[in-house]
Amino acid sequence: MKLYLVAVSGNSYKVRILLSLLKVPHELVFVDTRNKAHKKQPFLSLNPRGEVPVLEDDGVVLWDSAAILVYLARKHGGEQWLPDAPGPMAQVMQWVALAGNEIQFGLQYARRGVLQDRWTAGTLEQGQAMARVALNALELRLADHAWLALDRPTIADIACFPYVETAPEARVPLDPYPAIQAWLARCKALPGWAERRM
Repeated sequence: MKLYLVAVSGNSYKVRILLSLLKVPHELVFVDTRNKAHKKQPFLSLNPRGEVPVLEDDGVVLWDSAAILVYLARKHGGEQWLPDAPGPMAQVMQWVALAGNEIQFGLQYARRGVLQDRWTAGTLEQGQAMARVALNALELRLADHAWLALDRPTIADIACFPYVETAPEARVPLDPYPAIQAWLARCKALPGWAERRM
């Protein structure tokens, strides 16, 4: 199994976290994005979007972090990380969807804009407004629940974690969100949680 990634990518970090928690043997292949290796062949044959992460596993190639989390959870994690039952599965997936919407368009894009002066969609203020929508939803849930979707950690927590942890780099302080701060600490305390390289 190979994971194509960039060290600063939160979406790559999500996949590294789950691979580490599940103790799945894998090879890390760092993509030279400074020289635009992700925007030309042979990388584009793996991911026509020209983005990381990409997972290659015995002929299966996946190029979206949410899809990769689902794949790894079902293949190696079973019920623990992504339940089969429709209700619990949907509860997990609604938080995965939040990671791909408000968290991405808010925290991820604002962080990239601040750190790289690359504004993919909107201004800093618009990104921060979207970020607060995500953080308010997380805080409301975590105020009386230890984990986002169920009574245990799932891929919902992993999908949301990286860009929430780096919210201050998007100039969104986490001080107003004590439940989120406690949840971040709980996540990092899980045995096998991968360290941040972002």
